[in-house]
Amino acid sequence: MTTDRSAAGRPTLEAVARRAGVSRSTVSRVINGQPAVSPDAVRRVREVVRELGYVPNQNARSLVTRRSDTVAVVITEPQHRLFVDPYFSLQQHGIRRELVERGSYPVLLFIEEPEDYARVEDFLSRGHVDGALLLSLRADDPLPDMTDRLALPAVCVGRRPPSGRAESDRYLYVNSDNRGGAREAVRHLVGLGRRAVATITGAMEQTAAVDRLRGYRDVLPDAAPEMVVEGDFTEAGGAAAMRRLLERNPDVDAVFVASDLMAAGALRVLRERGRRVPEDVAVVGFDDIPAIAEATDPPLTTVNQDAEELGRLMARTLLDHIADCAAGEAVDRTPFTPVIMPTRLVHRASA
Repeated sequence: MTTDRSAAGRPTLEAVARRAGVSRSTVSRVINGQPAVSPDAVRRVREVVRELGYVPNQNARSLVTRRSDTVAVVITEPQHRLFVDPYFSLQQHGIRRELVERGSYPVLLFIEEPEDYARVEDFLSRGHVDGALLLSLRADDPLPDMTDRLALPAVCVGRRPPSGRAESDRYLYVNSDNRGGAREAVRHLVGLGRRAVATITGAMEQTAAVDRLRGYRDVLPDAAPEMVVEGDFTEAGGAAAMRRLLERNPDVDAVFVASDLMAAGALRVLRERGRRVPEDVAVVGFDDIPAIAEATDPPLTTVNQDAEELGRLMARTLLDHIADCAAGEAVDRTPFTPVIMPTRLVHRASA
């Protein structure tokens, strides 16, 4: 006689198989992320797993798969950024949802000090995780080389930052179309008839900031140096950059700001200085975070990159990469094709 419950009262593998109308081995392959299962069967099994609340026997599963079902999310940022920057919160929510739906769980690791790299490498080398997502990489960041050295499947968020070395295609990365989105934003400002279009960049050690500045220069290759001011992707940094910009060029009549959070700071300074938006200065941001873009005065025209969906795409790409490595399909790690998510301009009142 079979039962739908184990001795501990948990749903069994056999129960999932019966409810999904597939074999026990098919359920096992889906749960273990193994190939040779039809998309329809994968969908049915996952639905039943969620419906029954099935939790695999982790000890037995690890012996068979040699996997921990845990993914490291390594962030080169201070921990407090997750709580003050809504972009990170949305991104992390997307990562967690995708991982959990596919039977994996995230472990957050932060790089705040140089000595943190050694601690992270020690943790990753002990087999605690199946792979790693590498976020907010800096120029010359050692994390991609570290995971490569450890033969740990990894996905970088954003292409490898520019450095003294040639950029490499040895690293799998996921990104938004930062350059194309910036290009669209600046074209919009120019199309409004604005003649003094400036930009506030993010920290230039980060890829997103570099690519968004490149998009600005694609449209305005002859922009004067004083029209480009560096920020740091924070609201305070955006406000400080806007003050410097107005000091350098009081006649600026449009600003492309490389993040919504910085744009909120820029709008505050413009209001303090008596500049009307968009009549005197048009402003476009980047991110389209509803909590910011819809709450600014006026509401912010901005480039949408769907942070939560980007997080899901990161996790999905990494889990597929882990499965390919387990199946022996990713032994030769060069070259990789990047995964790029499109962006679009969302029109509101600020420009």
